[in-house]
Amino acid sequence: MHCSFIIPTYNEANMIGDTLRQCLAYFRQQDYDWEIIVVDDGSSDDTAAIVERDFPEVRLVSYQPNHGKGYAVRTGLQEAQGDYRTFSDADLSTPVEEVEKMWSPFEAGADVVIGSLNMPGSDVQVHQAWYRETMGKTFNLILRSLGLTQFPDTQCGFKGFTAHACEVILPRQTIDGFGFDAEVLYIAAKHGLRIEQIPIRWLNCPRTSLHPVYASAQMLRDALAIRRKDARGLYK
Repeated sequence: MHCSFIIPTYNEANMIGDTLRQCLAYFRQQDYDWEIIVVDDGSSDDTAAIVERDFPEVRLVSYQPNHGKGYAVRTGLQEAQGDYRTFSDADLSTPVEEVEKMWSPFEAGADVVIGSLNMPGSDVQVHQAWYRETMGKTFNLILRSLGLTQFPDTQCGFKGFTAHACEVILPRQTIDGFGFDAEVLYIAAKHGLRIEQIPIRWLNCPRTSLHPVYASAQMLRDALAIRRKDARGLYK
């Protein structure tokens, strides 16, 4: 299997059908083996039922209760069979065809490839709400001040991993919530994995359940938790 494309979901019944139709239309045109995995993270709506009923080509992983996006992504990466395992937000703010940009850095030896909105060549066609952009920049500043990252964008929901990188990272990854991206990249860097950034096209979907105050507090707690866990040797 060349590519596993993972979509973590939580109460996405209103959009998951359109998302999967776009993904299937794209991957059916490719000349490599692929799989799409939807991870239903304890939804209370019909997300899982729609996937199971209407999209037999798609693998569904569903569980209760809701655990958080980090848990869902980790579950999908563990279930995946691809040599390269990518994940994308369910709203496809990063269009599915942007996955093509990952193949060149992977072929050049990258272990992890991350989409970035903050590098030359990035094409942000529809911006996030101002408070979300501010949250992201503030969180990145906190990560840098704690020595947890060198990358200007850790939170973009478009990343890829080799199967080997998953074997290194996932047994050590612990954060289920907003800070999982930063933890994953920190573990990868700590173990000498090669991380490459790619500029991506971004069309923000305005629909979000993110609460700015709660999310900001959670991001700060997660950043401090990464530093504490590293001090305790949990990432060795």
